[in-house]
Amino acid sequence: MKPVWQAAKQAFACLGLFCVLAAGLSAAPAQAQGSPASLVIHVANIDPKGGLIRLGLYDAAGYPDDKAEPVAAADVRAEPGETVVVLRDLKPGRYAIQAYQDVNANDKMDVTWFGYPLEPFGFSRDAKPRFGKPRFSQVEFALQSGENSQTLHLQHSVSLLAAE
Repeated sequence: MKPVWQAAKQAFACLGLFCVLAAGLSAAPAQAQGSPASLVIHVANIDPKGGLIRLGLYDAAGYPDDKAEPVAAADVRAEPGETVVVLRDLKPGRYAIQAYQDVNANDKMDVTWFGYPLEPFGFSRDAKPRFGKPRFSQVEFALQSGENSQTLHLQHSVSLLAAE
């Protein structure tokens, strides 16, 4: 029979091992914070005329500068009703989405001589522009590690004049 102190020593050793393992498991989510994110974007209100959905993901430094390169971008064929765009291997953080439907596939947003969009467009959080792009604070969202999802509804220039 083992003396009590040896049994206690073994019990504390097992408890210590358990604590180390538990600490390692509880640290796993903290390590996951640095792991990449993916973003599934549901673009709704697609014009049936087709064309391409041109979408950019921007951080605060690159938004709203039209000449800035997006953190990630995608050009996908516009599907009637809803088009789904998936961006992968993104760094978690705060971002904004801006998109438009390039109906005639001429690689630019067509506008009137007043500067109003002639093609459907949208922003994250379904922000509505007033005499220019919405501020970053109106369109930003948090991108977490793992899979994320956003939905934006394309708007037409007519909606700029409609009352909310």
